[in-house]
Amino acid sequence: MSQKFFLYARKSTDVEDKQVLSIEAQLTELRAFAREQSLEIVEELVEKQSAKIPGRPIFNSMMKKIEQGVAQGILAWHPDRLARNSVDGGQIVYFIDIGHLAMLKFPTFWFENTSQGKFSLSMAFVQSKYYVDSVSENTKRGLRQKVRNGDYPSQAPVGYINDSRTKSIVVDKKKSRVIRLAFEKYVKGGERLEDIANFLAKNGISSRSGKSMSKSRATFILSNPFYIGLFKYGGERHEGRYEPIISKKLFDEAQEMLKLR
Repeated sequence: MSQKFFLYARKSTDVEDKQVLSIEAQLTELRAFAREQSLEIVEELVEKQSAKIPGRPIFNSMMKKIEQGVAQGILAWHPDRLARNSVDGGQIVYFIDIGHLAMLKFPTFWFENTSQGKFSLSMAFVQSKYYVDSVSENTKRGLRQKVRNGDYPSQAPVGYINDSRTKSIVVDKKKSRVIRLAFEKYVKGGERLEDIANFLAKNGISSRSGKSMSKSRATFILSNPFYIGLFKYGGERHEGRYEPIISKKLFDEAQEMLKLR
């Protein structure tokens, strides 16, 4: 009796998947490979999800069907399409050990169901996980260096714009004026937080979800040191390379007012 295969294609939006063939290209190549090898494909499975952590629904469903005997083999572009974490990689090797999986086929990787073949497969899974881990470490290292250089590594608050061309933060001229006026109005002492929230809303400043301005949102803006050129990252305060939109004196006066209120 000929072996039956699941054809499995996967690509995610993760950084480490950037250079991987598109889903459509994988399917084209795998179908051609299946014809050349005379493989009986019982189902084509497509997953658009990261394999860094266990829990992919389509992969898990495929493994359950293999356990039930629906198919005895998997066809994929490369072992890293199947697993980039130790749990899923271990499950595949275990299924080969106990006979649930008889064969794996890859156009770009040699595998046969022998001790040497399983060793090579395990090494491919380990290398895939190492690559994911090193990409993650390099990304974090890059972010830490960016912060040390005074570059804010996230979405800038209202009053600023993330400039994708220069990868920097620049002042939003219109909204920064509104923010500055809100601080000035508040420190004069005649405006409540509700009044400041209404002033911000009337001048086009809303919450990120687009909802009307609340007292707590107004408080957050009035107490955000980002506007004097300081930002928090990793529990520490850093001096930013962007332009402050209010003076430290005005900010300190606003903090005193917030305490009094």
